[in-house]
Amino acid sequence: MANITLAFIGDIVGRPGRSMVKEHLKKVREEFGVDFVIANYENASHGFGLTSKNAIELFNAGIDVMTGGNHSFDKKEIIPLFESMELLRPHNYPEAMPGTGVKVYEVNDIKLGVINIMGYYTMPMVDNPFICAQKAVTQLKEEGAEAIFMDIHAEASSEKRAMMMMFQGELSGIIGTHTHVGTDDFQIAEGTAYMSDIGLTGCRDNVIGMEAKIPLQRFLTGIGGHFNVPDKCKKIMQIAIMNLEDGKCVSAKKLKIFDDGRRLETEAWQEK
Repeated sequence: MANITLAFIGDIVGRPGRSMVKEHLKKVREEFGVDFVIANYENASHGFGLTSKNAIELFNAGIDVMTGGNHSFDKKEIIPLFESMELLRPHNYPEAMPGTGVKVYEVNDIKLGVINIMGYYTMPMVDNPFICAQKAVTQLKEEGAEAIFMDIHAEASSEKRAMMMMFQGELSGIIGTHTHVGTDDFQIAEGTAYMSDIGLTGCRDNVIGMEAKIPLQRFLTGIGGHFNVPDKCKKIMQIAIMNLEDGKCVSAKKLKIFDDGRRLETEAWQEK
């Protein structure tokens, strides 16, 4: 089996997030020999959903397939894009929803399966993520997938960790999205790379990529409002890079790129 280097970018938030992807992704692909890039699009268009224009922009920046979450359908123009672009949405949405959350891609002569699953806690009504994930993994293996990566879009770290326990040694990678806050638990266990949440790509100096005014107003008064992505902010890009051999992750790192020129690399630890 051929080996592949896989990269994953979490929630891309608005124009700041897209600008970081456009500026840095192709350089990262070249530097680390990345063969395939997966990224989460659900906040890519001003923080809520994805437009056709922004989808094209991100694919042109070097992304191969994009996954979604609870904001997947905020922009209704995305519906026909599921047929024309490499876009996934959480697979455990009701079957009547357009699109799919499971697909196989040919990468370096091997079949890579990608799964997009959404958790229960604080999320829209979806089917059981664990039962759905079991069925999806079985489906991908029947389709000949030799490596499988999962984006689990969930609020609760317990749900994400439970998914790891269920598929440890069986999937190549399981990385969480949704909270926009990166976690310090990137590890490799039995050939499965895992991180509870990779964190956002976008503004880093506010509240989960959004202007602080409305979140603070809500916390102080109980009165909500529309969240906005700032026009100007300090930005970060967060990306996981996983080296796969025979479908197993053998090494991985998380890369943080700041708009002020700093760059931090953290190696995933290996469980013995």
